[in-house]
Amino acid sequence: MRLQVFLSHARVCSRRQAMELVQAGEVSVNGVMVREPSYDVTPGRDKVFFNNRLVSLNEKIYLLLHKPKGFVTTLKDAHAKRTVMDLLPPEYKHVYPVGRLDKDSEGLLLFTNDGDLTFRLLHPSFKVDKVYEVESEGCLLEADKARLEKGVLLEERRTHPAKIKLIYVNPKKSAFHITIHEGRKRQIRLMLRSLGYNVTRLKRIRYGILSLGNLKTGAWRVLEKKEIEGLWKACGVIKGG
Repeated sequence: MRLQVFLSHARVCSRRQAMELVQAGEVSVNGVMVREPSYDVTPGRDKVFFNNRLVSLNEKIYLLLHKPKGFVTTLKDAHAKRTVMDLLPPEYKHVYPVGRLDKDSEGLLLFTNDGDLTFRLLHPSFKVDKVYEVESEGCLLEADKARLEKGVLLEERRTHPAKIKLIYVNPKKSAFHITIHEGRKRQIRLMLRSLGYNVTRLKRIRYGILSLGNLKTGAWRVLEKKEIEGLWKACGVIKGG
């Protein structure tokens, strides 16, 4: 993270003011004065001082990304040409994706450095709904729809009940919304495959109270305060007020 950005995220001052303070020689990193605002620092490792006071990055960041197909949900992967971190600016490299969307999937992906909220969103006991738009080959039979809603066996463990809302079905193709609150690896694809269906398109369109809205593919935005409070509320915690 650039030093200038670090100071603004730590709420020492604005980015413009941070640039002036650094250039004036009022900031040091690991005991050495730094006059370059774009100097790279690593939060939690490097010690940044302003006016002889240690500056800590305690600000919680919450971002929503519209993930495109072809990007791997990981921080680093030597074998991956493109990861979701490539879609975020450098100042947000310290946030982490909440859960995963596989390389061939698209849609809503949440990022944060709030470990407590991440745990609650990912743990199935808090039952935070995730809604996906699915397209699959073949006509989804009513009996198979009922099986998915009841739960199917994956690796000798039954999935939690799902909710399915049909969009259309025909002999060659089916489209529907499926709501789950688990997050097993490639869960929806494997659920459909266990019944003989091949998923051709998978897009997450909602996570708790969050939705993609008009956010373009590959774009991101910072969550609003009411959205963050809504995520906590979905996990059983009331914030704000």
